Amino acid sequence: MSPSTVGPTGDSDHVTLPYVHATVFDLGGVLLDWNPEYLYSSLIPDAAECRYFLTEVCPREWNAELDAGRDWEEAIAERSERFPDYAELIAAYHRRWDEMIAGPIPGMVEVLDELRLAGVPLYVLSNISAAKWRDAVARWGFLGRLRGAVVSGQEGVVKPDPSIYRTLLERYGLEPERTFFTDDLPGNVEAARAWGIDAEQFIDAATLRGQLVDRGLLRG
Repeated sequence: MSPSTVGPTGDSDHVTLPYVHATVFDLGGVLLDWNPEYLYSSLIPDAAECRYFLTEVCPREWNAELDAGRDWEEAIAERSERFPDYAELIAAYHRRWDEMIAGPIPGMVEVLDELRLAGVPLYVLSNISAAKWRDAVARWGFLGRLRGAVVSGQEGVVKPDPSIYRTLLERYGLEPERTFFTDDLPGNVEAARAWGIDAEQFIDAATLRGQLVDRGLLRG
């Protein structure tokens, strides 16, 4: 369904606007292809040791603390004291963070461009430290063209905590039922739906584009 055709009510006597009027995107796994293995598979050639490093030395839980606003220098120092043999590799998590990004998810810059040309407001809701968000915006210019962002490291809370969705809706005056959100993690999608947000798990750009066409935001 395109914006100039029949709306969700099915009434063919008049033209209606899309029932969704804003779109919100996760960052890592939706807009940018971020994975620590991109860096550490080159720094730690042994696959078993690399897995150990990313599950025990610098695990997801530790990264989540950084996403929630923990100070990078303090976090690196704490891990280095606990795992002194890996001190240089731990430091690389901060110094070489940009090497964990392979680039934009294929097709997503084009989808954002289509939405922007159609006049659809674009936002980001991401679990990322404030410093790394600034780095990402500086490196990937398309992120700076979004209308707004709610970043966990600035808010001190991470998805799927309900309060971060409330912050998104209130800060930008978004109506939940008229806001579309996509995230690669099912738990974050379910938390958005609990607020009444129209949310879908991200698969790839082609699938997302179909979902946007269904909602009248893009032409088929």
